[in-house]
Amino acid sequence: MLVLPVCRPSSSIVLNEHWDRVSGGEWRARTYIGKTTETPNWVLPAHPGPLIDFSDIACLVINTMGPGTWSLFFLLGLSLWSSSQALTKNPILSRIRRAPENNEESKKCSYTFLVPEQKITGPICAARGYSTDKDRVTRLDVAAVRDLLSKQRREMETLKLVVDVDGNLVNEMKLLRKESRNMNSRVTQLYMQLLHEIIRKRDNSLELAQLETRILNATTESMRLTSRYRELEAKYAALSAVVNNQSVLIGALEERCMQVYSHRHEQPPLGPPLVQVVPENIPVNVPRFTNEIQRDNTRGFARERGSRSGPSPTGGTLEVQKPPQRNFSAEGPFRDCLEAQEAGYSTSGMYLIKPDEAERPVQVWCEQDIDNGGWTVIQSRRDGSVNFFRNWDNYKSGFGNIDGEYWLGLKTIYNLGRQGDYRLLVELEDWMGKKVYAQYNSFHLEPESQGYRLRLGIYQGNAGDSLSSHNGKQFTTLDRDKDGFSGNCAHFYKGGWWYNACGQANLNGVWYTGGVYRSKYQDGIFWADYGGGFYSMKSVRMMIRPID
Repeated sequence: MLVLPVCRPSSSIVLNEHWDRVSGGEWRARTYIGKTTETPNWVLPAHPGPLIDFSDIACLVINTMGPGTWSLFFLLGLSLWSSSQALTKNPILSRIRRAPENNEESKKCSYTFLVPEQKITGPICAARGYSTDKDRVTRLDVAAVRDLLSKQRREMETLKLVVDVDGNLVNEMKLLRKESRNMNSRVTQLYMQLLHEIIRKRDNSLELAQLETRILNATTESMRLTSRYRELEAKYAALSAVVNNQSVLIGALEERCMQVYSHRHEQPPLGPPLVQVVPENIPVNVPRFTNEIQRDNTRGFARERGSRSGPSPTGGTLEVQKPPQRNFSAEGPFRDCLEAQEAGYSTSGMYLIKPDEAERPVQVWCEQDIDNGGWTVIQSRRDGSVNFFRNWDNYKSGFGNIDGEYWLGLKTIYNLGRQGDYRLLVELEDWMGKKVYAQYNSFHLEPESQGYRLRLGIYQGNAGDSLSSHNGKQFTTLDRDKDGFSGNCAHFYKGGWWYNACGQANLNGVWYTGGVYRSKYQDGIFWADYGGGFYSMKSVRMMIRPID
């Protein structure tokens, strides 16, 4: 039940939704829209339902938006007026007065009415008469509000669509920003690469400038060395002229000596002087290490050997030092280099061999890289470091350096040939670096009693056959003349060889540089069928190997 106190007249209040109790026990509306005109005190008629107590209001309006609002207000006003008239006549419905109070509330009076509970669907206004209200709501206002709401709804839908579109745009903007960041990162990387490339090119430019400076310096140094070389060439030409003049003078003196010897048969012949020909490009102060051919009764190569001397054609001595060992095999001794190869030693180098009839082992150079290997080198010339103008004993026992220039020895060569059938390979190299060879399918020497006579087989090769004319000839040295010439070919050719009438080949002559040499006699290292008698070879080697 709602109790609304009613007393003095007051302006009616338009109530939208709910009523609340205020100070003094009065009920007032929570939300107000406007006021009505003043009305006298009145009470509602008695009805079953909640009790309403009026205080300072004359009109109660419940605002609804139904179409029969004002008709309902009118009927309600009539009902309230009728109820107030019946209340004065019916004793049952007596008015209940409040207890008097000492304050302003005692001046107010309250009435209690029973009204039926009903559902209010629109605004209710209780008033004694019609009164104009400038602030009341009309149908046009409601329609305007509805239109406004519809418009706002449409605008909200439009805004929702715009928001959706803007959301897509935002996503696209995010993607574009991400791509922009990626592009910025890529551009930064490319910029850094460009900087590195610029720095590298700058460094390359600096290096190129340094190289150009070095090339200019090298060119200047080369020009200086060229000038120096020309000066040395001029000095060498002068020295060569002096040497040639001396050679001519020595030849004239030799002829005079021969004439003197022919008139003095009762006197023993004197040995010809040793012609000292200085080869080119041989440093005088360079120390020379040698691997002397072993002839003593040592058991191996580990024992230190002292220097030994052998007689030279002029009676001097030849000092030989022990070189540092290299490409040396301490195994053996073997019969020859082929046996060393068959034993698993396939590297060219120095090996120890002992032929079947030899008294002691000797050291040789084995060539394992030419024509299937197994070649025993019996003679080697390459730099003029060893004097080959020697007597019989030297050529018999051997001399020189195993890893340089050397002669293995007639006795050792003879003992090797007695072991079986051997073949001979002669390797020649000119001063242009071209190599040629001459090979004979059989080779051996006869014993010393036959002067170590040479026996050769059939020739094949590209160097020309310059040795077949020496086949069957004995070995001649300065002190043992076994040739077919009236004089001593070893004397004129400056080395021991199997001379015929001095012949077409001599690989033990003087080592001249440059190829063509100037001399009165053919005393160079020549092979007549390749280069002629006055072309000295740069290097030669004589090798033997058992026939397969």
